[in-house]
Amino acid sequence: MSLSIGIVGLPNVGKSTLFTAFTQQGGLAANYPFATIEPNVGIVPVPDARLSALADIVHPGRIVPATVEFVDIAGLVKGANAGEGLGNQFLAHIRETDAIVQIVRYFADGDVTHVEGTVDPRRDVDILTTELILADIATVEKALPRLEKEARRNREGTAKFELASRMLAWLNDGRRASDYAFASDEERVLLYDLHLITLKPVLFVANIGEENIADFDPEAVALAGEGPQPGQAAAGSTLAGSTLVPISAKVEADIAELATEDAEAAAEFLEALGLEESGLNRLAREAYRLLGLQSFFTAGEMEVKAWTIPVGAKAPQAAGVIHTDFEKGFIKAETASFADYIAYGGEAGLRAAGKLRQEGKDYVVQDGDVMHFKFNKTS
Repeated sequence: MSLSIGIVGLPNVGKSTLFTAFTQQGGLAANYPFATIEPNVGIVPVPDARLSALADIVHPGRIVPATVEFVDIAGLVKGANAGEGLGNQFLAHIRETDAIVQIVRYFADGDVTHVEGTVDPRRDVDILTTELILADIATVEKALPRLEKEARRNREGTAKFELASRMLAWLNDGRRASDYAFASDEERVLLYDLHLITLKPVLFVANIGEENIADFDPEAVALAGEGPQPGQAAAGSTLAGSTLVPISAKVEADIAELATEDAEAAAEFLEALGLEESGLNRLAREAYRLLGLQSFFTAGEMEVKAWTIPVGAKAPQAAGVIHTDFEKGFIKAETASFADYIAYGGEAGLRAAGKLRQEGKDYVVQDGDVMHFKFNKTS
């Protein structure tokens, strides 16, 4: 399944630097507002050590990880909802993504100008959130006359109009649509075609300086002004209850550049910084979890591959991710947990030990399941 996440933030917070490190592409990164005009798109693998463990057993022709599509979107300024700067382009691009990663500037660097003049993470987050809420207000206001007409036609139209009216009042109070207490998943779906930006899940990244990496303590260290602490968002702020991942975009760019030339040197650089893995690996996994997704695996001589499905998906849905015919003609899924697959040395060992399960249509796929689907080709 396709997963698209927009990287957003004010100008000069490190979005493009982080994106370039992520994708190891030479995206434009410059010290002036709107350096990114058209969104760059990069496909990023989700790090998963389980793939290598499976490959050690089946010796496939290739390994295919799950992926996340990251979209580097033009920097936002105050008034974007009214078309200031590149606001209209920004908002159009962000509506097309599944989730948002907001880069919040914590690093201090006199050579990199801040569009607001000073480094203040909480203020920056509030600026962006306000602009997105205002954009959603405009969207709902524009839709209400149409929804009112639909309300006269049928009961579903009435429910949709009434919900949109309540949502408008909610947004006008300065609150994100995602914080609204929907009565059910069905009610939430009623507003799907409005594509409200603040209904999307958000992951915050604290772009810290290199000097904060080695002794960084997310529970105790505030890096700038009165902003929230990474890992511990301030109560009552926009970040309250949100995941805040600390990453140095500059360091990640250096690591990515090294890795393209000498993987061993990149590993040594990480070790010298006191890091077990790159921040980008952590971010990729957090982004993957943000939408409530998980992986199952297929393993054979041709390839070992991770497939992306929602948490709670049943076996036929998982089969459909591989091919729609697999879901339509689903019969059963030969299934083993990742732990069992490794412990018994693959399919032959699993069969011999009676550990290869036959799961039907109601089986809820677990993260890490290794599966082989049987289906009716004539369906």
